[in-house]
Amino acid sequence: METVNSSERLTQLRHLMKENKFDIYIVPSEDSHQSEYIAPCDARREHICGFSGSAGTAVITLEKAALATDGRYFNQASKQLDSNWVLLKQGLEDVPTWQEWTAEQSEGGKVVGVDSTVITARQCLSPVKLRSRRLNAFTADARKLAEKIKKKGGGKLVGVETNLVDQVWGKQRPSRPNEKVKVLDEQFSGKKFQEKLEDLRKELEKKKSAGLIVSMLDEIAWLYNLRGNDIPYNPVFFSYAIITPTAATIYIDSSKLSQEVLNHLGDTVHIRPYSAIFDDVKAMGESAQAESTTNGDSKAEAPKRKFMISTKASWALSLILGGEDKVDELRSPIGDAKAIKNKTELEGMRQCHIRDGAALSEYFAWLEEELVIKGTKLDEVEAADKLEQIRSKHQNFVGLSFDTISSTGANAAVIHYKPEPGNCSTIDPKAIYLCDSGAQYLDGTTDTTRTLHFGEPTELERKAYTLVLKGVIALDTVIFPKGTNGLALDTLARQFLWEEGLDYRHGTGHGVGSYLNVHEGPIGVGTRVQYTEVALSAGNVISDGVTPPRLFFAPLTNCSEPGYYEDGNFGIRIENIIMAKEVKTTHSFGEKPWLGFEHVTMVPMCRKLIDEKYLTPKEVTWLNNYHAEVLDKTKSYFEGKDERTMKWLERETRSI
Repeated sequence: METVNSSERLTQLRHLMKENKFDIYIVPSEDSHQSEYIAPCDARREHICGFSGSAGTAVITLEKAALATDGRYFNQASKQLDSNWVLLKQGLEDVPTWQEWTAEQSEGGKVVGVDSTVITARQCLSPVKLRSRRLNAFTADARKLAEKIKKKGGGKLVGVETNLVDQVWGKQRPSRPNEKVKVLDEQFSGKKFQEKLEDLRKELEKKKSAGLIVSMLDEIAWLYNLRGNDIPYNPVFFSYAIITPTAATIYIDSSKLSQEVLNHLGDTVHIRPYSAIFDDVKAMGESAQAESTTNGDSKAEAPKRKFMISTKASWALSLILGGEDKVDELRSPIGDAKAIKNKTELEGMRQCHIRDGAALSEYFAWLEEELVIKGTKLDEVEAADKLEQIRSKHQNFVGLSFDTISSTGANAAVIHYKPEPGNCSTIDPKAIYLCDSGAQYLDGTTDTTRTLHFGEPTELERKAYTLVLKGVIALDTVIFPKGTNGLALDTLARQFLWEEGLDYRHGTGHGVGSYLNVHEGPIGVGTRVQYTEVALSAGNVISDGVTPPRLFFAPLTNCSEPGYYEDGNFGIRIENIIMAKEVKTTHSFGEKPWLGFEHVTMVPMCRKLIDEKYLTPKEVTWLNNYHAEVLDKTKSYFEGKDERTMKWLERETRSI
């Protein structure tokens, strides 16, 4: 990771700020659709400061510049930022949030500018601190930010249509992707898009809504059973959508649509240019308001039909509809529906994880032979490339679901570590090796993390691994009443670490899409406030993993001493995918359904890293049953075909 010289870019940006009469300018990470992963053309924050992590916000004044990010990226940011920047380490005591820092800099009536298309109008939570954990501190929220600025005596928060960083970038800015859109066959989607539209319109009618304006790319892809390739690792395409009780419209560049897609959409869906969304939204908003004032005997009696937008929609969309009084902002009903997989999607997740598990077992067997038997020198990138090659030969493979985290030794310290050619380490067979990877298949999305050791792990490493494994088992086996949310389950995964005075600054589990985004809301397991809003339901697919950004145990002489995070040591992470389902219980308190989980990840745990003395008999039974299932479901890929992997699989899945 090299330091990026940002001096010239900041000089150009400050010149533009003065021209636009801004004293402060905010550069969020997100694009106009609040995407977690973005296309290269939308990497504005990275361009202006050099920091390439996925989370963070840059704030530039005429004299200073600050970059706020969380504990996953402290090391990376400190290496990539030059002396022009102050690093705001979010979550640490006495460190202001980027919103607080912006408000402080605005004292004296200073004006703050931001591109209104990349900042949300409102979110369900404001940035707050909860002990050492950080909630959603990076979502740009116009309304709450404006309030903070006002309280500090600052000037206005002004939204601009033209992004100033784009002007600095100039001709060097990558062009917007224009990949073709594809139809996802019903054998994979499990439901016609016309039926999804019908369900959505029922929700609109319940809320007496004029219509729903959709800006989240994965929601549009899911709703219409379409997939694209505009954003790396996410099979989505740049578009907007408007659904009313009588019409459905997609805003997309027509060059992206094949005849197959046009036939698929038929007369049910109107096609409009991507760039026409704001003009059309403005006209529709004005029309809805006019209708509201003409119906009924008086204005007070008139039905107030408003358009709905997601809480993740941009400030620009809210403003063009007339502001908060003229629009209903709520959690997207499409997002809620998408999170509950149908039978076809659930079966697809089972099948793709069996194939993906076979690929990972083949990879780990190959890697062990190369490192230990042959003594081959392999770097992290070469290993990751081999894993992708193995995955690619399996049925329905489309591509990866995120950058493979292939990390040896101390590199496992960074949860989003990205090895790059010429800037990575040679894998050390005597050190921890952490592999966090996933793939996109036509029938599902995978995300699996395994931590391995090809040599002789220390007692400390074995204890650390086993405590993490116990948390994975606890979440996998829990039974809970319908209505329980992900926050309530989070302590199950952390409890064994807490007993040692240890923890991790990261969520425990996240929702997973069906051949869609690997991180999918609105459900998850963790300390985020939004996880309290939506109860887990049968059909939800989430990751079950103690997934710390840097879970380190210092080399203590007595493991009963509190642990702490230490860079340059080792990291432990295990991650499975689990699906919520209804279960039968002896009793049924409150006459409500009870739920449990079904795991679908089929990859052995690392035998060398398991310390049996920390496992209860019940946990040993779970582990043996899990390994028997892994062997049974994946051995057909190797029996009589791949002796190396078969031997490795039998060894790793034998009972303890």
